[in-house]
Amino acid sequence: MGVRVGVLSLQGDVSEHISAFRRTLVSMGDDTGCVVAVRHAKEIPLLDALAIPGGESTTISRLIDKNSMRNAIERFDGGIFATCAGMVLLAREVDDTRVRPLGLMDMEVARNAFGRQRESFEAIIPVKGLEDPYHAIFIRAPVATATGAAAEPLASIDAGIVAIREGRHMAFSFHPELTPDIRLHRMFLKNLGI
Repeated sequence: MGVRVGVLSLQGDVSEHISAFRRTLVSMGDDTGCVVAVRHAKEIPLLDALAIPGGESTTISRLIDKNSMRNAIERFDGGIFATCAGMVLLAREVDDTRVRPLGLMDMEVARNAFGRQRESFEAIIPVKGLEDPYHAIFIRAPVATATGAAAEPLASIDAGIVAIREGRHMAFSFHPELTPDIRLHRMFLKNLGI
């Protein structure tokens, strides 16, 4: 296989994403693949997949521009796996003008849809494509409030859409990298034909 997964390493829970994708590659029998921290635009075209981690979306948005990475991410032809702040960044439209989204998924996102850190929670949710429900961890989470025709919602709760797929990209308002459950990582890589 030899899959090369990069994790955008500007801010956020980078090490957790690296660990989760390494476990996933091992579980899929890919002993030649690798997961790398990505800090420079020139590294992005060399990848098969890119993870954009949770963190602070306004900060990550500014750092993408400060490090001249926006064009490389927007032109990336691999798949993007985005969690929490990453979901905000992939959106077409965000309810906060301080975030300059990448516009790679046809969705409108409400940033911090559940309030502050103390409103963080866990929930067992059904996810399209998974046989059993998923234990999701929501930390100052966003939700998608609207989607275009090409975007496929995979999971919703009362507040809105919390998992979505469009083409090669998948976005989650929760944090799959913080659980031992790698089913969503496997789904993402299989969606890429890996």
